[in-house]
Amino acid sequence: MKIAIIAVGRLPRGPETDLVKLYAERASASGRALALGPVEVIEVESRKPGKAAEAQMLTPHLADSHVIACDEHGKPRASRAFAAELAALRDQGVRRLALVIGGADGLDPDLLAAAQGQLAFGPQTWPHALARAMLAEQVYRAVSILGGSPYHRD
Repeated sequence: MKIAIIAVGRLPRGPETDLVKLYAERASASGRALALGPVEVIEVESRKPGKAAEAQMLTPHLADSHVIACDEHGKPRASRAFAAELAALRDQGVRRLALVIGGADGLDPDLLAAAQGQLAFGPQTWPHALARAMLAEQVYRAVSILGGSPYHRD
């Protein structure tokens, strides 16, 4: 199952960008044997402000994907539960998973309603750069859990 992290806005060069790249590469390498990956990171920018314009830019990247929207009102998952969800989607024959992070004001309500799931990082508010890094790390952690790696400790 291919995995795409799709986010509104482009990150400048910096440590957060390096973390996203590092974890996406690690997840891609470790996930091959598990039929998970590659993990790609797609950044989109809207020329117009607002959630609807951002949704228009995101929508083409969501075709033929199982979509999980990152949203503060979504369901938080423990790392093992997230790993189990990825494995279940893969085992159900999902070919591509799209994990979507909206802009500063969140995701368009229609896009949220169309998503097959919603994921929250907890009750705190996180900067977009850190949300991307945390999501990429959780994808890598899920892959490492499924592969039996000692990276995750309970």
